[in-house]
Amino acid sequence: MNIIADSGSTKTHWCVIEGENTVKEFYTKGINPFYQTKEEILAELKENLYPRIMQSTIDGVHFYGAGCAFAEQKKMLSEIFRDILGKELVVTIESDLLGAARSLFGKESGIACILGTGSNSCYYNGRGIEKNVPPLGFILGDEGSGAILGKKLTSDALKNQLPPDLVSKFMKEYDLTLEKVLDHVYKKPFPNRYLAQFVPFIKENIQYPPLYNIVYSSFNDFFNRNICQYPHSEKTPLGFVGSVAFHFADILQTIARERHFRIIDIAQNPMKGLIKYHSQKNK
Repeated sequence: MNIIADSGSTKTHWCVIEGENTVKEFYTKGINPFYQTKEEILAELKENLYPRIMQSTIDGVHFYGAGCAFAEQKKMLSEIFRDILGKELVVTIESDLLGAARSLFGKESGIACILGTGSNSCYYNGRGIEKNVPPLGFILGDEGSGAILGKKLTSDALKNQLPPDLVSKFMKEYDLTLEKVLDHVYKKPFPNRYLAQFVPFIKENIQYPPLYNIVYSSFNDFFNRNICQYPHSEKTPLGFVGSVAFHFADILQTIARERHFRIIDIAQNPMKGLIKYHSQKNK
């Protein structure tokens, strides 16, 4: 049996597979070796992964994650998995972006996009990532992401840029005060996760024009600053994965039509495509 994992900043989606069959499926907290220490990740996996798979014979792990684009982070995670599951374990660590691309396009080419807590994109040639516009994180980039949508919502609410009834509803629903928001954003870890948690409020109240405009303008920024930088982007198929893309798919499709782009798929997560990819690869 093998494990396929897709990890974003907020959660990790695990599937234990045998051939094309899913034996077990579950979620744990997000893992990002760019922001977390080896000790923190090891503790998380020992507590929340190992007990769920300890009775299974695991031959290999295919882990796709945020913060896994560089050799140092790949080496760290490989060592952690072998510490937990055995030194003979076959481990491949790849970026969540490559996971999205393989899931969406398999062995075909296209522009793969992630819109979740963070955002990212690449031109995928059917074998690997040929070009990537750096996402830069939620302070410098991450256009269209949950963190950016949440940041814009929170900022607009606190600066009275939204209808008073909507501001009151937002502050009450999440028990927010100015002091609490500033403390979470500037003093506590993972402010991106904190801000992204407000995306469901936008979804539930999307009939308000200011909230629709937050999503619409953020997605347009994603097209302008990311997708449009790839050669022949208007003629290249686009695919999206991530909860933000999935829940606001109608707005994504609207922008694509207006700008003459072709979206072939919008998936909530890449797992189904990754299981298909690895099953076919092993045949």
